[in-house]
Amino acid sequence: MDNMDKKRQELKDKLLEASLPHIIFDGWSLKSLRAATSDLGIKEGMIYTVFVDPESELIEHFSDWADRRMLARLDKMDLESMKVRERITKAVRWRLEELSGQEEALRRSILKSSPRHLYKTVDLIWRRAGDKAVDFNFYSKRALLAAVLSSTTLYWLDDKSENHAETWEFLDRRISDVMRIPKVKANLKKVIDLSLTPIAKRWGSWKTT
Repeated sequence: MDNMDKKRQELKDKLLEASLPHIIFDGWSLKSLRAATSDLGIKEGMIYTVFVDPESELIEHFSDWADRRMLARLDKMDLESMKVRERITKAVRWRLEELSGQEEALRRSILKSSPRHLYKTVDLIWRRAGDKAVDFNFYSKRALLAAVLSSTTLYWLDDKSENHAETWEFLDRRISDVMRIPKVKANLKKVIDLSLTPIAKRWGSWKTT
């Protein structure tokens, strides 16, 4: 990222953060962005120096902003000493914790968010967790984590337990389900192989007779 891109990102961050208190009342709208420029003491025209389609791009930047805050926390940890399960769990939890206080803005963003934003987040998490899959598992892992992140986010938004303890228990259960699937697939493959081996042998004997 060059210096110009950094300045654009900094301005986007400022506009987003100044918009968040207004989004509670005015939603993800140009009205919220205009209120943000007023709070920042800058001209409304500055919005269009960083956003072409302000309303939709602001939501996209909100997701990117949360991702960067999550990654910043992960970068401070010794990920190599952690199991993959722990890396994934911490990433999901920390992303939500970074959004603490912005529950209403997050809730309002869900219906307007593109699936592309969700994919970007789960891809970042898997890559930071050290995933190097290039086969079908690449897609299945991301699809499974997308389901975990989505369901955990909805649970977190309605969780009234102290320090969101029930959400983290829910997350642990969902991650356990995801980590169990590769074992199930491996066992299923063994069963299929064992079932087909006699058939293959019989087929081979037929071909030689």
